[in-house]
Amino acid sequence: MVTKFHRHTFSFEGGEQLTTIGATFLVSYLYHRYIDSEHDNWTKIKTKESRISVIRRNEHHHKTWLRHIENMKAANLNRNTLGLHGPEILEMTKAIKECLG
Repeated sequence: MVTKFHRHTFSFEGGEQLTTIGATFLVSYLYHRYIDSEHDNWTKIKTKESRISVIRRNEHHHKTWLRHIENMKAANLNRNTLGLHGPEILEMTKAIKECLG
């Protein structure tokens, strides 16, 4: 018997790439990059190099992704392995958006 796993992908432009990166990872990494260089939760992920590569290749999607993340439920964002809480992720997202203009 073969079971096929279908991963959830975001259904907006660039959503498949964001699924690969992870919404919380994106926010954590961009927060480190633009707001607070001391923030390092994103460094806990073993696949960080490949995720960062996807982030850099898709810089044209960052603002769109952040808008979508900002509208996500905090309870869903709580489910992450970075040790960040949903409301905190939403605040970080807002700060990054303001910085990027």
